[in-house]
Amino acid sequence: MAGIKALISLSFGGAIGLMFLMLGCALPVYDKYWPLFLLFFYILCPIPYCISRRVVDDTDSASNACKELAIFLTTGIVISAFGLPVVFARAEVIAWGACALVLTGNVVIFSTILGFFLVFGSNDDFSWQQCNNQADGMLLFDELLG
Repeated sequence: MAGIKALISLSFGGAIGLMFLMLGCALPVYDKYWPLFLLFFYILCPIPYCISRRVVDDTDSASNACKELAIFLTTGIVISAFGLPVVFARAEVIAWGACALVLTGNVVIFSTILGFFLVFGSNDDFSWQQCNNQADGMLLFDELLG
């Protein structure tokens, strides 16, 4: 049940972050949709880390070049996502109020992405794979009893 609560709270956080992004674009005072380019950064952000988790064997405790590169690329994507609205505001493409709303949305969205990897990233406490294995074990147990 703890996994469901975490998933619901993460989806709520994502919705709040996207709301701030849309408010920065669609309010009649601002009415510019250039900050929607940040959606690409939201999609690209977890990709390097997910690829490195697939490629790298996590049995050794030493630092790994592939994982370090993935963290570096993810950091670059996140910094770019925070820099783009500021560049837009300095170039007077968007208003500073829209920039503030978009930056608030960035904080919420990237916190949600980080929270997802903290909650569902490890196989120790709870993961979808562990949940499926427990369900398969319960089905096997039911077959043995019945």
